[in-house]
Amino acid sequence: MKEGQKLWTRDELILAINLYCKTPFGKIHRNNPKVIELATLIGRTPNSVSFKLVNFASFDPSLKARGIKGASNASKLDLEIWNEFYNDWDRLPFESEKLLAKYANSSVEQVSEIEIDDLPKEGKVRTQLVKIRVNQNFFRAMVIASYNNKCCITGISNKELLVAGHIRPWGVDEKNRMNPQNGLAINALHDKAFETGLITILPNYKIKVASFLKKSKDETIKEYFIKYDNQSIILPKRFYPAKEFLEYHNDERFRK
Repeated sequence: MKEGQKLWTRDELILAINLYCKTPFGKIHRNNPKVIELATLIGRTPNSVSFKLVNFASFDPSLKARGIKGASNASKLDLEIWNEFYNDWDRLPFESEKLLAKYANSSVEQVSEIEIDDLPKEGKVRTQLVKIRVNQNFFRAMVIASYNNKCCITGISNKELLVAGHIRPWGVDEKNRMNPQNGLAINALHDKAFETGLITILPNYKIKVASFLKKSKDETIKEYFIKYDNQSIILPKRFYPAKEFLEYHNDERFRK
């Protein structure tokens, strides 16, 4: 460590990995307003924050698979925090959002930009619903950022038209509700088709359309579905969809 530099604290690293998860890979640089915002919040320079984000990239298996190494000066604590997140997606994202709210002198509802008008004013039910909505917003931000704000099927880049769809449904696999490898950035139409089994994505990342749908003479069906059959999805920059989740969808949800 250079003279005058201060060690990163555990809380600062948790906030940094929170930002890493929600930022498209190509935007983890010092000029990103979100990087500048976090730097101001924790009393560090944008350069320092961006370097820490690159440190986390060095642990990301999906980046390694693409031959991207990231920085080589990551610390043991960096790796420890990375492993905590990577192995406990259900707990750490919410905890990191609460920590972000604490540093910002705000509420977790405000920093996560969740609607609260229809929530109970207080009590256990409100606490549970707040956690669910905060996690849902975090999951959406993380998955869509992984795909660089593009639909994995069509390439549509309007975020208002995109959802973070689950491969193994929310109600089926509680353990992997927040796992980014259980997510797809996908437009609402194809998300519905995926959810109802009209299409699937094979473990080789190719799109498969249900046989009965491919028999349709409807030009709209041909345009929006059949033309994508056997085409590869647009892969994310990180957090590749887990093949075991894709296998589940193909075996259990797809209407062959």
